[in-house]
Amino acid sequence: MPCILHIETSTDVCSAALSNDGVVIEEKVSYEGHSHATLLGLYVADCLKRAKESGLSLDAVAVSAGPGSYTGLRIGVSMAKGICFGLGIRLISVPTLELLASTVIRNHSEKDALYCAMLDARRMEVYAAIYNQAREQVREAKADIVTAKTYASYLHEGKVCFFGNGSEKCKSVIDHPNAVFIPDVHPVAAEMVSLAEERYAKDQFEDVAYFEPFYLKEFQATIAKNKVLGEVLHPHK
Repeated sequence: MPCILHIETSTDVCSAALSNDGVVIEEKVSYEGHSHATLLGLYVADCLKRAKESGLSLDAVAVSAGPGSYTGLRIGVSMAKGICFGLGIRLISVPTLELLASTVIRNHSEKDALYCAMLDARRMEVYAAIYNQAREQVREAKADIVTAKTYASYLHEGKVCFFGNGSEKCKSVIDHPNAVFIPDVHPVAAEMVSLAEERYAKDQFEDVAYFEPFYLKEFQATIAKNKVLGEVLHPHK
């Protein structure tokens, strides 16, 4: 099995990990937020040092590919591409929502449930995708404005687990007996190992020169244009 460096920077959490033969042998993670530019280089250096001390050569770099924070994704992908260019190794991308779903399915499995991974965007907006227990995508990743009706068709059919940093703010809106909210689920590098190794085994690599993070589309405006215009013309009214 390969030796892979894993990088995850799609949210406020900054992390890096080194795996060999499917086992994490070095992990660095910070939940403090807004520190990616400072910490990621240090974390990667520690992982590369551990590889050298263990007599290992990197076979690939895996990076969480989004959606998520624009700045965070840029930092993570730029670091991953730089290492791939410098060492002449392969690049693997792991969708962030799949990473979240895989983490929950592995650690909080619910019988016959669907899994809705959510990343916070703004206000009542999230990036979300839905998976089944086999980690197959039931609904593609979309930019959702969350209302009581957004996931109603899935909730009427059975249990749906909501998780990720976008799910907490949805509790008051998604009021359904089949809705299960799983707290404190974050995308971290150490959880990427199985997904990255699957892609490595299938030769699913990215073009290092042209790969870009998956930012998803912009949301539709949620404020009426006449209201925005009124606020501009009469800001204190």
